[in-house]
Amino acid sequence: MGEKTGSPSVTRRSNARVGCLRSTRTADSVHTLALDADLHGIMWTHHSLLRNHLCQEMTKHDVNAIALASPETVAQMDKLVFASGSSSTLFLFSFKMSLIPGLDKFPKHTLTLGKTPIHPLKRLSAALGGKVELYAKREDVNSGLAFGGNKTRKLEYLIPEALEGGYTHLVSIGGVQSNQTRQVAAVAAHIGLKCVLVQEKWVNHEENEEVYGKVGNIQMSRILGADVRLDDAGFDIGIRQSWKEAMEEIEREGGKPFPIPAGCSVHPRGGLGFVGWADEVREQERELGFKFDYIIVCAVTGSTQAGMIVGFAADGRARRVIGIDASAKPKQTKDQVWRIAQNTAKLVGLGKEIAEEDVILDTRFGGPEYGIPNQGTLDAIRMCARQEGVLTDPVYEGKSMNAMIEMVRNGEFPEGSRVLYAHLGGVPALSAYSETFRHG
Repeated sequence: MGEKTGSPSVTRRSNARVGCLRSTRTADSVHTLALDADLHGIMWTHHSLLRNHLCQEMTKHDVNAIALASPETVAQMDKLVFASGSSSTLFLFSFKMSLIPGLDKFPKHTLTLGKTPIHPLKRLSAALGGKVELYAKREDVNSGLAFGGNKTRKLEYLIPEALEGGYTHLVSIGGVQSNQTRQVAAVAAHIGLKCVLVQEKWVNHEENEEVYGKVGNIQMSRILGADVRLDDAGFDIGIRQSWKEAMEEIEREGGKPFPIPAGCSVHPRGGLGFVGWADEVREQERELGFKFDYIIVCAVTGSTQAGMIVGFAADGRARRVIGIDASAKPKQTKDQVWRIAQNTAKLVGLGKEIAEEDVILDTRFGGPEYGIPNQGTLDAIRMCARQEGVLTDPVYEGKSMNAMIEMVRNGEFPEGSRVLYAHLGGVPALSAYSETFRHG
C-alpha cells in the first residue's frame, strides 16, 4: 500500500450511512466518515502510528485498502473538510457492505475464482430487435475445478462442515450426465476426500447408450477418481433411496459420509451461495451504473433460484427473478424453491417472509421432460452459439436461453429493459448429445 499523491476521485451518494471501526486501544478511535451504503468511504485517524493496527482491523472486517493519502490531498476532495493535525493519515478504502449481513456468519471455503463476469450479449440483443438489452453472468467460468458451475458456488458453504466434521467421503447423487456430481467429484479431489456418486437414469434420451454413459460429466467424474455407481431409478428431485444406501455402505465399512443432495438443494445451507450471488450482482451494478430489470435463471432442484430470491428480496426485486422450469415437474420444483427460500431467509436474517407469490416460475419451456430438449431448446442453443460464441446445454441452459429469447420476441419485457441471464454451466454434457447435434 503506497502513498497516493494525486487527487483521488470520490463518489458521493445521497443515501450515505456512517459507520465506525474502533481500535482496541480506547484512546485511539478510527472514524469512518461519509461511508456510503454501497461500497466506498473515507477513513481518518489522528495517529499515523495506528496504520498497521488499522490495516489489521480492516482485514478482519473485510475491508480492502486501495489507496493512502495525506491530509493535504484530502483538501482537494470536493466538499470534504477535515480538522486535522500534521500527523494525520487518511485511508481510502473499498468496503464490501452487504444488504444481508447475516450471510457473513456462515463459514465459507473458497472454491471459485472470484466475481463471475457480466458481459453484454450485443449481437443476440440486436438479432432480437434491439429493444431489450441482454447480458449474461457467467457461472460456467466461475472455478478452475473441472469447469465449475453453479453447484461449485453452493458447495463453498457446505464444505466447511465436511472438513470440520472429520468426514471421509463426499456422497452425492444425480443423473448420468449430472453437473452436480462432476463438481462434487472435483471438489472432493481438491480437498483430499473420497467421493461416491450415485448416477441414476434420469433422462429417457434417444442417444447411443454407449456414448451417453461414457462421455461428458460422468467421464470427468471417473477421471477425477470418484466411485461412480449406476442405478436405473428414474428422475426425481427428492431424497433417494439409492443415495441413502450408498452412505449406509460407507458407514458399514468404517467411513464417515458427508451427504450432498441433488443440486445441493435440500441441504439447509444449499441456498446461501446464491444469496451471495445477488450481493455480487449489486456490486457489479454499481460498477456498470445501472440495475438489471429482470434476472433469468433455470430451475430444477431449486436452491439456485431460491438463493437469488432471498438475495434480491433485500432490495425489493425478489419478483424480478424469473425461474425457468427445466424439470417438467413444475409443481414439485416451485414448492421446493419456495421451501428453500423460506429456510434461507430465516438463516440469513432477511427480516421479511418469502411469500409464495415471490416465486416466479415459468413452466412453458421445460418439456417434453427433464433432459430432453424440444425444438425451441435446440434452436436457442444454436442461436446463442452463432450470435455470441456462447455454448449452452440441452438439459438446463438451453431451456432458459430459449425462454429468454421467446420472451423478448413476444414483447414480454418492456422496451429498454436490461435482462441478466444467469449462465449456470452445463456445457460438459453437450458431448453426450452428439447424435442430436451431429449436423451442428
